[in-house]
Amino acid sequence: MKTALVAALLGSAAAFAPAPVAKTSTALSAFENEIGAASAELGCWDPLGYVADGNQERFDRLRGVELKHGRIAMLATWGYATTWSGARFPGCEDFGAGHEGMLKMGAENLLPVLLTAGLLEFSWKQKEGSFPGDFSATKFPVGFGPWARDEQDMIDLRTRELNNGRAAQMGILGMMVHEQLDGKPFIFFDKFDIYAPFSG
Repeated sequence: MKTALVAALLGSAAAFAPAPVAKTSTALSAFENEIGAASAELGCWDPLGYVADGNQERFDRLRGVELKHGRIAMLATWGYATTWSGARFPGCEDFGAGHEGMLKMGAENLLPVLLTAGLLEFSWKQKEGSFPGDFSATKFPVGFGPWARDEQDMIDLRTRELNNGRAAQMGILGMMVHEQLDGKPFIFFDKFDIYAPFSG
């Protein structure tokens, strides 16, 4: 009787044991070693299936777009915090911060911003055969400069840029949403004191 009881318990316990998981080979495995993969266990995280077919050209284009948005978001986050702290360029002292500043700046002040963005968009070109986001093919000096002494430094700097860009995209979105909700873009404090070269 005891033997039958032990056998029944062992049989029922086996039902809760994890089943062996065979690693399936998918097209996404082509991107598991790319910079910015979520983790070694998760690999390339693509829940919407944008590169599920393993198309390297599409992956590179989307990575370039992600880097560009991340770079813009890092500048936007810095600019948002700087203007919220009271810093202004000369001649722009009466502009508000955040959404108010954008809505009240007028076309004559927005035009130089858009022209500068357009100039950068058309003058910085992707270096042929290099990683997405490498604009070192242009005459204007861009890149990681003296900090990328070897290949490992380059991988480390590219990974930091990608992750900081991802965080900045969420950060600028959070600041804009919180400003609209309660007028305070920074959750834990009213003002963001940072280096502000143009503040009085």
